[in-house]
Amino acid sequence: MHEHYQPREIEAAAQSWWEQNNAFSVTEQPGKDKYYCLSMFPYPSGKLHMGHVRNYTIGDVIARYHRMQGKNVLQPMGWDAFGMPAENAAMKNNVAPAKWTYENIEYMKNQLKSLGLAIDWSREVTTCKPDYYRWEQWLFTRLFEKGIIYRKNGSVNWDPVDQTVLANEQVIDGRGWRSGALIEKREIPMYYFRITDYAEELLTSLDDLPGWPEQVKTMQRNWIGKSRGMEVQFPYDQASIGHAGALKVFTTRADTLMGATYVAVAAEHPLATQAAENNPELQAFIDECKRGGVAEADIATQEKKGMPTPLFVEHPLTGEKLPVWVANYVLMHYGEGAVMAVPAHDERDFEFATKYNLPIKPVVRTSTGDETPAPWQAAYNEYGTLINSGEYNGLDFTAAFDAIGAALQAKGLGEPRTQYRLRDWGISRQRYWGCPIPIIHCDSCGDVPVPEDQLPVVLPEDVIPDGAGSPLAKMPEFYECICPKCGAAAKRETDTMDTFVESSWYFARYASPKFEGGMVDKDAANYWLSVDQYIGGIEHAILHLLYARFFHKLMRDEGLLSSDEPFKNLLTQGMVVAETYYRMNERGGKDWFNPADVEVERDAKAKVIGAKLKSDGLPVEIGGTEKMSKSKNNGVDPQAMIDQYGADTCRLFMMFASPPDMSLEWSDSGVEGGSRFLRRIWRLAQAHVSRGLPNALDTASLNDSQKDVRRAIHLAIKQASQDIGQHHKFNTAIAAVMTLMNVLEKAAQDTEQDRALLQEGLETVTLLLAPITPHISHALWNALGHADAVIDAAWPNVDENALVQDSLQIVIQVNGKLRGHIEVPASATREDIEAAARINENVLRFTEGLTIRKVIVVPGKLVNIVAN
Repeated sequence: MHEHYQPREIEAAAQSWWEQNNAFSVTEQPGKDKYYCLSMFPYPSGKLHMGHVRNYTIGDVIARYHRMQGKNVLQPMGWDAFGMPAENAAMKNNVAPAKWTYENIEYMKNQLKSLGLAIDWSREVTTCKPDYYRWEQWLFTRLFEKGIIYRKNGSVNWDPVDQTVLANEQVIDGRGWRSGALIEKREIPMYYFRITDYAEELLTSLDDLPGWPEQVKTMQRNWIGKSRGMEVQFPYDQASIGHAGALKVFTTRADTLMGATYVAVAAEHPLATQAAENNPELQAFIDECKRGGVAEADIATQEKKGMPTPLFVEHPLTGEKLPVWVANYVLMHYGEGAVMAVPAHDERDFEFATKYNLPIKPVVRTSTGDETPAPWQAAYNEYGTLINSGEYNGLDFTAAFDAIGAALQAKGLGEPRTQYRLRDWGISRQRYWGCPIPIIHCDSCGDVPVPEDQLPVVLPEDVIPDGAGSPLAKMPEFYECICPKCGAAAKRETDTMDTFVESSWYFARYASPKFEGGMVDKDAANYWLSVDQYIGGIEHAILHLLYARFFHKLMRDEGLLSSDEPFKNLLTQGMVVAETYYRMNERGGKDWFNPADVEVERDAKAKVIGAKLKSDGLPVEIGGTEKMSKSKNNGVDPQAMIDQYGADTCRLFMMFASPPDMSLEWSDSGVEGGSRFLRRIWRLAQAHVSRGLPNALDTASLNDSQKDVRRAIHLAIKQASQDIGQHHKFNTAIAAVMTLMNVLEKAAQDTEQDRALLQEGLETVTLLLAPITPHISHALWNALGHADAVIDAAWPNVDENALVQDSLQIVIQVNGKLRGHIEVPASATREDIEAAARINENVLRFTEGLTIRKVIVVPGKLVNIVAN
């Protein structure tokens, strides 16, 4: 054993041993408890960041701990490799996205290996490789044939210059992020998953996930958005519209129907199109609406605009004519593309009606009274008894809902309906770097799925996109094909799939990544799934997790696996944050400086009170603590930290600085402190081993001080077992080991018993830290005389006998102030403890001349004597 702790050599040796011995490769072992631990796989951006390091270290600690519990542990890794960043990098660097992606994967894989993660690399999947997306295409064709996937026109953001669809976040102030062109809303054919068919199950089965944070389940419930309401039909006024029909709307507030004063339709609605036929001004407004965003969040915050039409509909209960308006806050792809406007009881409608001087009719008595004055008050949304509603006056919400519903049903103009906010999932993307959609368009046969024996439809990897539309649409060699049904010339689909599709089933492919007989090997999938512990950021709480749950149910219904949910337990780790520093520049912007380039001044409590740039000595502004990011230049390179301190130190700091679900504030001094602690352990172990290994401990002949040391050892085991195994509080588990180290460093080493006790203590420190700092633990375990590897060692058991105390130290207080200690037998009664306290010399001194009024005994802890 080397005299000094040398992390570089120790870590290289441990990693080499793991690799040579295939230490983390696992197979199905029926009859043995399995544990599937999975961290969300990374996008191969080129470099690990501290968020990656934290995420994967958390997962690794959990995986290694459960291995020490004797379980068959699977911890795989792969690459979420399709997507826009590769296309952007390709255009910037004039390189094919495939080349950029594969080079990044190679670099990041080496970085991950340097962290010492217990990963079964034989199961690695890369989503941009045909052997992966072949099965995605296979499932697509099956679901398309069953109607679970369908094609229809969808409203999208269209960049007329780049000839491509943009995601909502790529539209900035109404213009394309790359071209700067004014964005149009267009209807184009797209493929959709019928996720709404699973809305109710996705909602109710959240109750079967007690291991998920309530916050995440609430976010999913809100996204699915189940609501009970009424479908209401407003008959067309045939005099103005020219033909029979009805305008359908859905409302959750059927009780306010008598307060409807107008209706509003989306720019794409057929009534809007009809009204604009001879009205250039209205047509111009409709065109303006179509250029707006398609995201609900954008609609909610934008200025409400509208234009009247000469068209009217009839109120379904009163027959009153209500004007039809075209409004920019109504979206065609939500509901029926129309709303009934009740300005007195809806903030959006109120804003619109006030702006355009439309009638506002209160029909619910709220806490503000019977009127609806300006400005809007939240109380107008309240439920209450009906007013100004004719025969429905005086009814509460439930009674009014039922009565109005019955009246509408009698007229054939409405009925109760349960609706979901969730919409079908549009997965078509006019991008190159994605999974090709396996559909062939034939003039005679329509949309034809690619036959299974012709899969995969391989994406050509030697393409460099130019940003102007999809390159696939310009490649006859890709899209020209033969219809598999009739043999005629046909055209292959050139859209690719949303990259959320790949990340929606990768967890299942890990169970049998090399299986060529199907999407998954059913036996392997049923052995490993569901995932026992899933770890990832809260930013994926809605879409990724919802789509993964949906896909799992699709695969179940296709007979590919038997479980209902993909992830039993979910841990959402907090962000890694760091201080930010900047100077204002002449353009009014901020120039950000990396913390490593800044020298800080701290007060007595270590709070940063001043900072200056090292290069010029001039002050910089302190921007506060924020998530590590390129934009704020406050990131720390994990590789630099690993090179300087070793992976174990980085892992230790990451786990000690904060509980995993809380934000972690980066601290150079904290990393240095972690390194010092590992050096302390190494020093103590090296000194112990250099004297030769002792004989076995004789627990029956320990003296009192030795019993105290052994009690500290087993208290640490008890604490760490609870903190890691039950609560994932790695920081307090590490604190327990630190407390134990303080005891071991002060313990006597004179006798063989002392040394045997130190041996037990060092073995315990090694085992408790093995999931957290695996490399140093690997070296220490062998140095302490074990032929087997620490990864094959069992987690230590608590010896309850060691925790039993013969005597207790009791704190003595007089009037709440500490006045001394007494030692009493562990079996002492309250009366014994009180009697011992009353005769304590300090108690006698501080109660002299006073009358003892009360004696408070807290068994095992303290005695407080109240005297005056």
